Amino acid sequence: MENRRFQKNSSTAIIRRFTQKVRESGVLIDAKKSLFFEKKQSRPRRRASALERVQKRHEKWRLKKLGKI
Repeated sequence: MENRRFQKNSSTAIIRRFTQKVRESGVLIDAKKSLFFEKKQSRPRRRASALERVQKRHEKWRLKKLGKI
């Protein structure tokens, strides 16, 4: 982004014009999207994490039944 200063422009006017150009261009929106993007997990990894959840749930249930929780 290029922002030139004309003779009678204040620094706040220059900053306002720059932010307006950035907002209109959509550069900031694309940067924020890529910041929080997560790749989809592969099928084996999803299955492994599902198995871990089931095992943790079972262990918690077992400890609760034994009176340790």
